Amino acid sequence: MTPGGAGVAQRHDQPTGGPAGLIGSGYEPGGAPGARAAVVDGPHDGPYDGPGTAPAHAPPHGVHAARTAEEVLGGYLHRQSSDFLRSLRLHRESGSDAEGAGEAARQLRRAARRISATLHTFRPLTEETWADQLLAELGWLSGTLGREQTCAARRERLMAALTRLTGRGERSDRPDRGTRDAGATRTAPNPADRGSTASASGDPDADAALSAGAARAGALLDRQLTLARTRAHSAALQALGSSRFHAVADSVAVLASEAPLAHAAAELPAADALLPLADQAHRRLAEAVAALPLARAGHPYNAEALAADHRQDAPWHQVRLLVRLARYAQEVIAPESADLRLADAARALDSHRAAAEAAAAAAAAARTPRIAPATAYALGVLHADQRHHVEAARFAFGRVWLSRSPERPAWGDAP
Repeated sequence: MTPGGAGVAQRHDQPTGGPAGLIGSGYEPGGAPGARAAVVDGPHDGPYDGPGTAPAHAPPHGVHAARTAEEVLGGYLHRQSSDFLRSLRLHRESGSDAEGAGEAARQLRRAARRISATLHTFRPLTEETWADQLLAELGWLSGTLGREQTCAARRERLMAALTRLTGRGERSDRPDRGTRDAGATRTAPNPADRGSTASASGDPDADAALSAGAARAGALLDRQLTLARTRAHSAALQALGSSRFHAVADSVAVLASEAPLAHAAAELPAADALLPLADQAHRRLAEAVAALPLARAGHPYNAEALAADHRQDAPWHQVRLLVRLARYAQEVIAPESADLRLADAARALDSHRAAAEAAAAAAAAARTPRIAPATAYALGVLHADQRHHVEAARFAFGRVWLSRSPERPAWGDAP
């Protein structure tokens, strides 16, 4: 039991505080159908299949007919809540070990994502008021803890991109012109590399302008993102010491011993109760992907992602959240089965989100008042480079999604 704050564990018929809602970045108007943000954003760790209404492969070990929904769903929630509490203990014991604290926070957020997604997908089998309140509070906690890691990863990505675009990391390794092999072959370019290769083969004046502004652009981004990371770190420390956090931890401790499930969950067979809800999660995902411009994204160098209106990213971000919901639903029903295509699709969408947010950070830095023209130019090149990575991620996701066979296997074919 977690001391402080709430003092005692909250029962399943008592509110944990905070507004009821869903975890994630929130619903965005114009998003994909059924794309309610019910999963915390963060480092991805799982897959989805292709354009159907069910997983790409029938689970080899599905829901056993003899088990009830309460046994299957309650057991999964018990395991994830135990992982949450274990990660919380490791975080407290890490002390001044920043690396250990960071790893513990990642594991804590991993468990929080699974708890929240399970409560969302299988909501009709839970005590809904209690589940909605815990869902909202886990979203607040995981989002607060994840901002520092996000800022650090974004800074590292943008600094590496600036180094690559200016070629500063390669100059010491470049051979002299006289020693180059005149018969060397050239490989086909990747859509994500277009921004990095444009300056190398373009106007020397543009190269000079980029080199002149890159150092100042890097310094500006470093200041902004370091400040954001520092603020996120302070917010995380403040959250971990708050009474609100202790109330969340106490609620998860109750969940580890007694899942707040509806009475029907104890009576219905797991296959009858869980499979339709898991299928519904997959149908929502399939409908959301059907609304994406996959046909256009399937053409390399289509320039769709370079449009000025970045609201076009919202449906892709919503699909990313729905991929997680579908994956965690499959994890509840068939924990021993995993679709590698799902992992590939999820990685592509994670890359899409990281590139889109990095591009937005570069654009925001370019709007800083009174910056030099060369600095603004370097930030513009950096923005375009990251939008090319957005385009490449969409292309990769489309190839993974459309590679699946259209046949729909049966869920839960268990011995």
